Amino acid sequence: MNHMTNTRNSLGATFLLAVLWLGGCAGTPHSHQEGPLPPPAHATPLAAQLILEGNQYFAEHRWTAAIGNYEEAVQAQPKLAEAHYNLGLTLYRKGPVAAARPHFIEAANLAPGHSVIWNAPPFRKYGNVESATPEQPSAGPGGHQH
Repeated sequence: MNHMTNTRNSLGATFLLAVLWLGGCAGTPHSHQEGPLPPPAHATPLAAQLILEGNQYFAEHRWTAAIGNYEEAVQAQPKLAEAHYNLGLTLYRKGPVAAARPHFIEAANLAPGHSVIWNAPPFRKYGNVESATPEQPSAGPGGHQH
């Protein structure tokens, strides 16, 4: 029985270490790997398609193509918070950072209380979008950079 307890404890510790390792920085509430939002259920078919294609470009780091898709999604459905958020996030990654600000603000205005949108990376890290560039490292709670 003691052997079973030790095996179970060992497996639990291994699992915990794997989760911490895969999760990146332990103790960091938000990963720096945040991505764009999927289209919501109320998106028009065209806006949804444009967002999905933009999300694929974003995943491939094809910023210019992603920006084009998100801009078209905003034109297709101007009141779609997710399209504005994704456009802002991509502009934030590609630059110029200041160009992202109006889209983050519009997304927040269109989606009151949406936790992802209201915790957009530039607002959370720097207080406002214009005070930093995406290349600036930020020191996490452990004092290391992301």
